[in-house]
Amino acid sequence: MHIRDIGVSPLKGGRHQPRENVLLAVDGPIGDRDFAVVDRDAGTILKTVEHPLLVTCEAQWVDGVLAVKLDGRRVAAEPEMTGEYLDLDYWGRSTAMHVVAGPWAREFSQLLGRSVILTRSVTAGAVVYGDSVTISTTSSLARLAAESGIAVDPRRFRSTFTIDTGDADAHVEDSWAGRELELGGARLLVKGGIPRCAVIDIDPDTGARGTRLLKTLAGYRLQASDIMFGVYAEVIRPGTVSVADGVRLSTVSPR
Repeated sequence: MHIRDIGVSPLKGGRHQPRENVLLAVDGPIGDRDFAVVDRDAGTILKTVEHPLLVTCEAQWVDGVLAVKLDGRRVAAEPEMTGEYLDLDYWGRSTAMHVVAGPWAREFSQLLGRSVILTRSVTAGAVVYGDSVTISTTSSLARLAAESGIAVDPRRFRSTFTIDTGDADAHVEDSWAGRELELGGARLLVKGGIPRCAVIDIDPDTGARGTRLLKTLAGYRLQASDIMFGVYAEVIRPGTVSVADGVRLSTVSPR
């Protein structure tokens, strides 16, 4: 097994972008989902499934400068932390977000057609549904493509890592729960499966809805009330992971 793809986005819900390598810290990929768009009046962090135009926003967070391409424009500046904090609910968790001053609030508001602001997470990895690392496999993607009859862009699943599992059975990653993966210079503890929503039916470039992948997946991956695809993982040894790095599955974890 080896790493086929790596993907991250500095902006929660923004376009999932390929990377040649990523540094994993104890709380997840460095720079992944640091920033989020917030509706201050509603007290909510905007989610892709409700605001699919977020995926058209391509963010880069390099050397202290946040650059976002959106609606044909590039907006870049050093984020100014205002000292104002918002305590918001995110999937049942209290999440502290630092309000960011700069040109982005105006641009995002214009794109989304509502008044919003840009914030930065006080705690890394706070604006994720489950654990901060997610894994998909080529075997599972191939099964979904066969079931749906269309090519499946792996970016629809917004996974940190897509692992090439060769001729392994589809959803082989289910059997990794409770075991450790060594990849590049890092080690992960694989957790449970990932429940999926209508985000996978959103085009990863345009934000348009136009497939029935979720319904297809539900036909063979419905477990209780959840439609499962891929697995979460926790970083237990930080390190750098690169495309083409080998992946080794350990014995059952003693944890």
